[in-house]
Amino acid sequence: MERDPARVVAFSDGVIAIAIAIAITLLVLEIRPPHDTRHLLHGLAALWPSYLAYVLTFMLIGQVWANHHIMFDHIRSADRVVLFLNTVLLMDVALLPFAASVLAEAFRDGHGRRTAVVFHGAAFALLAVLFNVIWGYVRRDRRLLSTTIDAAGVAAISRRFRLALVWLATAILLGALVPVLGVAVVAAFILYFWLPIAGEIAEAKRRRRRGHRT
Repeated sequence: MERDPARVVAFSDGVIAIAIAIAITLLVLEIRPPHDTRHLLHGLAALWPSYLAYVLTFMLIGQVWANHHIMFDHIRSADRVVLFLNTVLLMDVALLPFAASVLAEAFRDGHGRRTAVVFHGAAFALLAVLFNVIWGYVRRDRRLLSTTIDAAGVAAISRRFRLALVWLATAILLGALVPVLGVAVVAAFILYFWLPIAGEIAEAKRRRRRGHRT
């Protein structure tokens, strides 16, 4: 039984929105204004672990949302396997605010930083695994793929998803040795992965151009 993926996307958007709301609750509302207003600048600067965890997590969840749309923009129908895998993906998304709060607390206290960075990175690495599994399953069954994407576009998305696995695995390994370095690799990951995927919508563009000519 194949289903219209629009409902899958709508449900996923709702879960991701809730995850962002929880991240705001756990990270932003827990940031208390400094009591010593005579040294306010120093007090605000001392809250940098909370700022860092908030920005990283918000941008990473936003990236999950963007990549989820990129993937489902090219999925024509969703069978029960896709529905199940997407549910597991959303279950991991719901865990991300907790991973972020662990990261912020570890950097505030100065203890357990390596474990916190590895845990935070592993939560996102699992998402990368699930993106690869879903896309790999769909690309093997062309009935599930939309006609708006050609083989080159499928390969371009596959390369981007595989790169995410390697990148996040590197962040975890480095974070286990030097926590700050692991966080820096995740920050670089965010900057790079917001870039468009070259060749992703080549077929759709060609069809529009042919339509304009006719």
